[in-house]
Amino acid sequence: MKNIKKVVLAYSGGLDTSAIVPWLKENYGCDVVAFVADVGQGDEELQGVEEKALASGASECHIVDLKAELVSEYIYPTLQSGAVYEGTYLLGTSMARPIIAKAQVEIARKVGADALSHGCTGKGNDQVRFESCFAALAPDLEVIAPWREWSLASRESLLDYLAERNIPCAASATKIYSRDANAWHISHEGGELEDPWNQPSDQVWTWTASPEQAPDEAELVSVQIEAGQVTAVNGQPLTPYQCLLTLNEIAAKHGVGRIDIVENRLVGMKSRGCYETPGGTVMVAALQAIDELVLDKACRKWKETVASEFAHLVYDGRWFTPLKDSLLAAAQSLAQVATGEVVLKLYKGQVSAVQKRSQNSLYSEDFATFGEDDVYDQSHAEGFIRLFSLSSRIAALNKQKSVK
Repeated sequence: MKNIKKVVLAYSGGLDTSAIVPWLKENYGCDVVAFVADVGQGDEELQGVEEKALASGASECHIVDLKAELVSEYIYPTLQSGAVYEGTYLLGTSMARPIIAKAQVEIARKVGADALSHGCTGKGNDQVRFESCFAALAPDLEVIAPWREWSLASRESLLDYLAERNIPCAASATKIYSRDANAWHISHEGGELEDPWNQPSDQVWTWTASPEQAPDEAELVSVQIEAGQVTAVNGQPLTPYQCLLTLNEIAAKHGVGRIDIVENRLVGMKSRGCYETPGGTVMVAALQAIDELVLDKACRKWKETVASEFAHLVYDGRWFTPLKDSLLAAAQSLAQVATGEVVLKLYKGQVSAVQKRSQNSLYSEDFATFGEDDVYDQSHAEGFIRLFSLSSRIAALNKQKSVK
């Protein structure tokens, strides 16, 4: 093992990181500092986490509140870009990784560590995301990934490892699902979800109401948008984090934000996951509604390109790169006109924009009306169509000549 004196571990208090603390001490002979990122996963996960870390053998435990910064500096810029991975996934886990990695590096600098460690497996995306961020922010620090080094291969072996060392852990060998939560979403993997033919059981979902059990009456919610950012809900100006919390509460009870997908992981395999993103789903729908009003055909096409590229960038863990700065600059430029109000209807798992307006709207009833108007001469369309289809006309004429 390399000569490591002090390592900062991204610690959650779960089974994996509880075992990693003593493993690092035994195999590297180093001091282990636990770092816990509060990204809105909830009080239940954070309760007693410092005591757990110290009981596992950590010398210190730093809990850092990142909730507001996560929303304003990572989620909101991603929303401005329109990024949605593979048409469905709203990037909940992906967006949280760069801010966690950044804060972990800051703790490492603060305590004088010479290494960083995480509990990501060798099969997942997160190992790439964390270590790509580490490479961009702290290339001088060593990175230790226990799952790629140790011989422990199952939950049972991890539990036995902790039991042999009298280290308390609330985990059991019968855990069904792997979950990841933050203020934006919660993900669910494992259990019956590993077979795509199995429908998710009711115990999969933990945040949103079942659409079948959601209220029978639809609810309208008003969202104010300024330059591609949600700034108010139902007329109440709020911070980005407060906007998200408010919409989460409203949308979750209507069963909004559930998806069940098979996605392409960065490491090459496909995985099946169920995600709950209630407030985020409403935000995305509202921003798309404003874009319909304010972006012309060419700009919408360009934004689709930017959105697709940004989605892959976030998913792949390339936040701290020049490409992110370039794509975000394009997204923010397009977002300058994305200001207005949208009213959305929430009902039985669905969200739809039913009213939308913007001072920058390119929609004109005078031009679009099916009734009589004085602003559009329909005869002008003939010349446009002849020029628009000119290449097809020439090709057809050439074909006729060749036949003769």
